[in-house]
Amino acid sequence: MSDETGMLKADDIAAMFTRAGGGYLFARWGRPVVPVVFGVDASTLATVKGAVEAVVTLAGHQMAETDPELGANLMIFFFRDWQELLEVPNLDRMIEGLGDLVARLEGAGANQYRVFRFDAAGAIRACFAFVRMDAALDEVPAETIALSQAVQMILLWGETAFAAHPPLATARGVTVLRPEVAALIRAAYDPVLPAVAQDASHALRLAARLAAPRPEGTA
Repeated sequence: MSDETGMLKADDIAAMFTRAGGGYLFARWGRPVVPVVFGVDASTLATVKGAVEAVVTLAGHQMAETDPELGANLMIFFFRDWQELLEVPNLDRMIEGLGDLVARLEGAGANQYRVFRFDAAGAIRACFAFVRMDAALDEVPAETIALSQAVQMILLWGETAFAAHPPLATARGVTVLRPEVAALIRAAYDPVLPAVAQDASHALRLAARLAAPRPEGTA
């Protein structure tokens, strides 16, 4: 996935933003992130919001107390059964075809799914993240789940972006974001780059920023 220097190559980056249909599509948030979390206790709530803030800060993006249009624009739901989503008030108004989606995810045995919404320019304006706590996720620490969700909401990754190489790793018993993925997220939010791209040449621009030497005194 990365070269001998540990940096991602342009072809690997392009693959991470390639959709199932074969087209390249990159999008980042176009507005400050305002998270709200459902279905967890107070300590887990703090863990999830802390992970979101850490990844948003890493990206050089912003968070806010409220979104003027939506109130909250990152909604993360934790639950035990997909059917529970059908009981969430007004969720069917926000997620078109919610009943069909639930049936499809239930049939596939999925334990997570994300729905993104975009502004007129194509930048991310909202994300709905659904996490079904099945037996497998019950064995995963809350910190790991929270960081994984935060990473997957910060950009519009392709469906198979992390199929071969997960974004997280363990270092001295602590779950951390893999350095090459962290560097890619930082590069993706470079203000010189567009918030939306549909041409794979965009991956070359990202790769160039990963290869560029950092100014002295930066981390």
